[in-house]
Amino acid sequence: MSTTALLLLLTAVVLVALLLGAVLVATANRLDRLHVRTDAGWAALDAALARRAVVARAVASAGTPMPLAARLRAAADAAESAPRSEREMTENELTRLLSRLDRTVLPDGLARELSDAEHRVVIARRVHNDAVRDTLALRRRRKVRYFRLAGSAPAPEYFEIAEPDP
Repeated sequence: MSTTALLLLLTAVVLVALLLGAVLVATANRLDRLHVRTDAGWAALDAALARRAVVARAVASAGTPMPLAARLRAAADAAESAPRSEREMTENELTRLLSRLDRTVLPDGLARELSDAEHRVVIARRVHNDAVRDTLALRRRRKVRYFRLAGSAPAPEYFEIAEPDP
């Protein structure tokens, strides 16, 4: 093999390695941005769920019949203090209790506040789950798995709760 052919082959190998490296760096950056997006989505969802719990406690204090009011307060407290692994179950219980509430007897401002809080939970959950879907889709690609581009970041998880009826 001549020196020119060897030099061309070496140049081609270096170019392919540089291209592969650039693609891997770009993919790793995208994956990192998706993980940041997922974390931001969870923070927004957590804030929306906390706001709904606060509004649920206000509803419980605003003339709600006694057995339901006590259960609403307890469910809101449980939802706020639950660890993430139990959060779906406790939030579903709060949603179920809020759906049994007669909203026509609530003061108008409080009914609107509750409706707004529930709507924000629905939107935040969808944003979070969309970010999780996109992150998991990229993590499933072969190049991400083969080159371990996800590093030690845990795989994000969907947050599934029942959505209230409009």
